[in-house]
Amino acid sequence: MPSKYPPTAPQNRQAPASGSAPVKTLRLGRIKAAIWENNADQRPFYNVTFARTYMDEAKQFHDTDSFGRDDLLLLGKLADQAHTFVCDRLASQRSEEPA
Repeated sequence: MPSKYPPTAPQNRQAPASGSAPVKTLRLGRIKAAIWENNADQRPFYNVTFARTYMDEAKQFHDTDSFGRDDLLLLGKLADQAHTFVCDRLASQRSEEPA
């Protein structure tokens, strides 16, 4: 469903400082969630970034972190899916830890 809102200026998205790829990317239409794993004190933690993909007049794809009204339900569904993925991943990592 096309958004009724014009895209914002293209964002220069950078991967987190580690320079690695996300551990998982979820997508619903033009909306995507990238799940990043980081470590602190020998324990993993996760961050999620959300983006909307759009095509400019020159037919080039860009990502933005601006969402219109019609994007919000998809954003919420992706947030739920990302939460489930992170919780499952943390639970499996805990079960693999030596007792």
